[in-house]
Amino acid sequence: MKHILLAGVALASTAAPALARDLTIQDVATLSRVGAPAVSPDGHWLVWQQRETDLAANRGRYDLWRLDLTVKGAKPEKLVAEADVNETSPQFSADGKTVWFQSDKGGEDAVWGIAITGGTATRLTHIPGGFNGFKVSPDGSKLLVWADRKPGAPSLEPAMVKKDPNAGSGRTYDQLFVRHWDTWSNGERSQLFVLPFGPDGATGNGVAIEGGLIGDSPSKPFGGGEEVAWSADGKTVYFALREAGRIEAKSTNLDIFAAPADGSSAPVNLTKANEGMDNLPTVSPDGKWLAYFSMARATYEADRQVLQLRNLATGETKALTQAWDRSVGSIAWAPDSRTIYVTAEDTQENPIWSVDPQTGKVARLTQLGNVTAVVPTKGGIVYSMNSLTAPDDFYQLKGKASTRLTSVNAEKLAGIDLPKVERFSFAGANNDTVWGYSVRPAGLAAGGKAPIAFIVHGGPQGSSNNSWSYRWNPAVFAGAGYAVVAVDFHGSTGYGQAFTDAIRNNWGGWPLEDLQKGLKAATDKFSYLDADNACALGASYGGYMMNWIEGQWPDRFKCIVQHDGVFDARAMAYETEELWFDEWEHGGKAYFEDPAAFEKWNPVNHVDKWKTPQLVITSEKDFRIPYTQGLAAFTALQRRDIPSKLLVFPDENHWVLKPKNSMQWYGTVLGWLNRYTGKQQDAGTAAAK
Repeated sequence: MKHILLAGVALASTAAPALARDLTIQDVATLSRVGAPAVSPDGHWLVWQQRETDLAANRGRYDLWRLDLTVKGAKPEKLVAEADVNETSPQFSADGKTVWFQSDKGGEDAVWGIAITGGTATRLTHIPGGFNGFKVSPDGSKLLVWADRKPGAPSLEPAMVKKDPNAGSGRTYDQLFVRHWDTWSNGERSQLFVLPFGPDGATGNGVAIEGGLIGDSPSKPFGGGEEVAWSADGKTVYFALREAGRIEAKSTNLDIFAAPADGSSAPVNLTKANEGMDNLPTVSPDGKWLAYFSMARATYEADRQVLQLRNLATGETKALTQAWDRSVGSIAWAPDSRTIYVTAEDTQENPIWSVDPQTGKVARLTQLGNVTAVVPTKGGIVYSMNSLTAPDDFYQLKGKASTRLTSVNAEKLAGIDLPKVERFSFAGANNDTVWGYSVRPAGLAAGGKAPIAFIVHGGPQGSSNNSWSYRWNPAVFAGAGYAVVAVDFHGSTGYGQAFTDAIRNNWGGWPLEDLQKGLKAATDKFSYLDADNACALGASYGGYMMNWIEGQWPDRFKCIVQHDGVFDARAMAYETEELWFDEWEHGGKAYFEDPAAFEKWNPVNHVDKWKTPQLVITSEKDFRIPYTQGLAAFTALQRRDIPSKLLVFPDENHWVLKPKNSMQWYGTVLGWLNRYTGKQQDAGTAAAK
């Protein structure tokens, strides 16, 4: 059994200041967040969107920043930063002199342009009804936008709707989805439109290019610009879309289509033969190749994502990474079209890899850390990366040497003592090697012991990896005096597809065995862990596991925190929106076709054994695991006279995103842990420290 200190991406610092303090949720909630990096074609400028927290308004607000990559040690500068306005999604013109971006100035989203050297921004679109995102063609002559419109809309012009003055407030539906993630369907779809574009902006309402296809492009709820791409000559748009129909809620079958940018003919489905998901169309700079990923198995959203390469002249396609047992998460081409850069999880890290388009040979380029964006340039790869002890910053990779470009949150994190993270492994279920990590509080005295926060990740096809989180942040728990233990049980990603697949039809089996063995392995290895003073916490699948632990491991923990977890598998099968997930996980059939598969691991069947005090957290806009599941779990706890508490957010979905809600979440959770682990410090006091 070996351990590795995860220090490679920690904040640049020397010894901790004499008056160092612990990290709190207030610190995390107010950190600046960088994203959407773009680099000018000549490699001179880096531009990105940066979120700042407006606590008074309980929201985030975005500005654009720039960095001169030609000056060593250059400091970031604001490019566009109007008060109470969001500026996002920067893109460079072909000559690198102009930055196009999206702004909601005036209350309606529009594309704006500004010189990279600064000055006054110019509004370039006036689209009635707004839009969701945009991409300018490589030659700058066309503007691709995606916007929610009624299916079949010929242009961006909003349809005239005649309202019935006697109509009630009810909504009617005749097929699924009726709601998705956190939104009830209003009959509109995200659709693609192309407008002519020039120095003075875009004119007209554009033309629809989807040719009558019914579906969302980009996909909902999380798809964006990575799911659409221009051809190098600007004549074709490639996009991913799942065709809607009565099976949409059971289908993961996104396909990649090619459509003429003038809408002159219907799109062509390039991946019709594959019934699994195809996504991330990415065109090589020389215009010869289309890279994308494919999943082989239908209705499985966590199948291996294999990098595919299509010759755009001949249509010949080959699977570049079929022999590589890792799943491609992002795709980017080198400027010379000779290399493809991807990210892919590997044993709790998410590094950059290079892939040779000719041979499929894969090479790892970064080591520790979670890479979140990759922008290849002529001068090297610019990328953003975070870790368990550091939020995102920008770096540049030249050859094998990586240089840090920014320290965006250095001032905000100055004087904060961050915890120590160590990795461990053990023989888990099926005698497979299973990995986990332990987080030691920074202020823990030598020889001291800390109560344990045993955190179980969601997904379940996910990972407790070396990454920063604004929702479940191990460093915040450590800052409150808890040692965090996390285990990548069977079903986790980054260990090969067979390990990920092992959780199917096995939700309460091998994963629970891994968690039991993993907690013991951690407490045997790290003397600072107070083995007899532990609470378990989890959300989504992790929340399910909390309910399962209540009935299967009832004497191990002082308390439990269950967030958005499945309580009754039968109700979940009929209440959730993306049916493919729940049905795949239990063998591929609907509940009425194979109820035994769902009941085998159903927590509701073991409520008679529940005894551990539980905090239940749920949200009214969570349509993935509806709040009724949390309410039912709380009812079960109350009926059994088990100490319990219910926290309901009326304005959150499957995630808690608003700053004040996040602080309330941590205050409630830490207060619950403090109560049952015997910590005397009040959670509210700790959070405000």
